[in-house]
Amino acid sequence: MKKTNVLVGLLACGVLLAACGSGGNTDGSGNASNGSDNSGIELGTVGEFPVVKETLSMTMMGPGTGMAEWKDMAVFQSMAEKTNIDLTFTTPPSADFATKLNLAFASGDLPDILFGTDTNSLTPAMEMDYGNQGILVPLEDLIQENMPNFSKILEENPDIAKSITTPDGHIYSLPMIHRGETAIWPRGPLWYNGEWLEALDVKELPKTTDEFYDLLVRFRDEDPNGNGKQDEIPLTDVKMDSTRPWLLAAFGLTDRTIEEIDGKVVYAPITENYKEFVTYMNKLYSEKLLDPEVYSQADEQKKAKGQNNQIGLFPDWFSFFTTGRTEKESVMDPMFYPLTSEINPDRISPASTRLGRATFAITSDNPSPAAALRWVDYFYSPEGNDFLSVGPEGTFWEYAENDKGEQVRVFTEGVDLENTEESRAKVTPNYGITVPTMAFPDSKADFPPVIANANDEVDTTFNDFLAAETQEKIEPFAKVTFPLLYLTTEESDKVRDVATDLKTYVEQMEAKFITGVEPIENWDKYVQTIESMGVEDYVAIHQQAYDRWASTE
Repeated sequence: MKKTNVLVGLLACGVLLAACGSGGNTDGSGNASNGSDNSGIELGTVGEFPVVKETLSMTMMGPGTGMAEWKDMAVFQSMAEKTNIDLTFTTPPSADFATKLNLAFASGDLPDILFGTDTNSLTPAMEMDYGNQGILVPLEDLIQENMPNFSKILEENPDIAKSITTPDGHIYSLPMIHRGETAIWPRGPLWYNGEWLEALDVKELPKTTDEFYDLLVRFRDEDPNGNGKQDEIPLTDVKMDSTRPWLLAAFGLTDRTIEEIDGKVVYAPITENYKEFVTYMNKLYSEKLLDPEVYSQADEQKKAKGQNNQIGLFPDWFSFFTTGRTEKESVMDPMFYPLTSEINPDRISPASTRLGRATFAITSDNPSPAAALRWVDYFYSPEGNDFLSVGPEGTFWEYAENDKGEQVRVFTEGVDLENTEESRAKVTPNYGITVPTMAFPDSKADFPPVIANANDEVDTTFNDFLAAETQEKIEPFAKVTFPLLYLTTEESDKVRDVATDLKTYVEQMEAKFITGVEPIENWDKYVQTIESMGVEDYVAIHQQAYDRWASTE
């Protein structure tokens, strides 16, 4: 296949299929948009079912979660009927999948399609290596002619194309694109204990590091849980991994690694901002405002403290995961408001790139890459996303009429209402793994939630609360630490060992600075050690990669 830069191609063609003016016959790879592809396989009409006119067999490999065999899942069975593509599956357990995939590449015994992979199993280096060898099929020309849904997404979100295009100008895999109330979260937020705020008559959340400190002192000293004991833990976490981004943002940074600030790449752990962060956290730790067990406890211990009403501020995806309260009760637990500090007057919230890369790829053994892309393109539509989420009608859900004469979606008989996710996991592979699709929050009216009984009222209180908190406290201040991009093979080779060494050293030293094992007076010695590890070249390589990414139209 010819090597055409996908971004140039998309720009020239206006991205959308109809604008490319190819007459509907062939794409740049010689694959027919209608009629037959290079192998003589008769294709249907782009964007319609069936994908192929006669049954076509393909093989697929993906990570199994152990809930059901993919061949028995209603999503795949229904897709076979819709598309005329009959799939045979190889699904090693998720825990072993990366190893099994490596063995498949090494032996050459590869499937036609990789589905549900991620950057841990199909790494960026693997994409480029096996793409350059011709083992993974370049998709950019095929996307333009065979994926109208995904092409529209690329047109409306140009950074997605930039982030899935390798330095050689090719796209070798398709992403999972997150949208919705929580998609902007890079991880679970921090939540205040609403009962404690009420007990202390706190009317407004802290907005500076000084105000935050003062509130934590009140949590420690004023018995907000009302048990007469001084057993309150103002702030807790497990190794600071979830709390760090939210508090680090108060000092102008969002992660403990490379960071892009106004086009310049910096190594955050040697900046004055980071020094101020660890100094502040040491103050909290030394005054027992930060949990003394922060570096020794597991998540289960953190949750036990939450359910015992001992925590004032804590990270989790939803607050009730830690407190044990109900969803409705949890709307009293406000999300952390971003802070400012003396070194950083601007509010910042860390934000997700909203992309999960490398979820779908095609190997050179595939009998019809065009057909494979038409098959997966359905999942990038609102209808297809819903289908991949909850399966076809009659398996996990069905229509029923309520007392108002309205058609609503209810769980089918046999679904465990105490554990609906386990039932859903037997219907679709979209459970516990990343899959090629895009969430469409605006499509909820067309695809309402599935409920237990036809006359149940859909309670949106908690989702409305999440949306409001996110819109107030994250979206206006959101900053992505560093864009998703690819390093060249040469760049990857140069930074691989340095990255590991830096990560290990910084992790150790952060814990020592915060707990006081290493006095902050040794900061200069710490910086000199990092400089001796090759951080200057490490930053320069990422600056080069960032400049390349930023200059791509």
